[in-house]
Amino acid sequence: MTTVLKGIEGIRAAVGQSLGYSDYVEVTQERINQFAEATGDHQWIHVDVERAKTGPFGKTIAHGLLTLSMIGVLAKSLFRFEGFKMGVHYGYERVRFPSPVPVGSKIRLGVKVLACEEIANGMQTVMEQTIEVEGATKPACVAQMIFRHVL
Repeated sequence: MTTVLKGIEGIRAAVGQSLGYSDYVEVTQERINQFAEATGDHQWIHVDVERAKTGPFGKTIAHGLLTLSMIGVLAKSLFRFEGFKMGVHYGYERVRFPSPVPVGSKIRLGVKVLACEEIANGMQTVMEQTIEVEGATKPACVAQMIFRHVL
């Protein structure tokens, strides 16, 4: 179920709350290869399936930045903002990649609203975004995402 955060009061009411988890999405070799093409990052641990079999993870793994970029698509099912003229993704704080995302694994996103504050002409919201790998003990990515909303 998608949580609708309506205006300043809706965001304020959600501070400290979890917005739940997205569905799981499989990370395929095709997605990894497409990311490598888009970014020019063709490191063997991501794209060379045969060589990666003898590497530290026994198979290819997703780029950390691919994992981070999946937040956008996974978040769509969790929440949306309403009551603002527009909003922008302002940046990230404290991005970490505690564990890898092996090819073929499934990931999901968990979101918690950490803080909000009024700024000139709007609001700034900070959310903790955690990407988990199904069956893993540690998250694959933890980041604080900052949104700016214009009234």
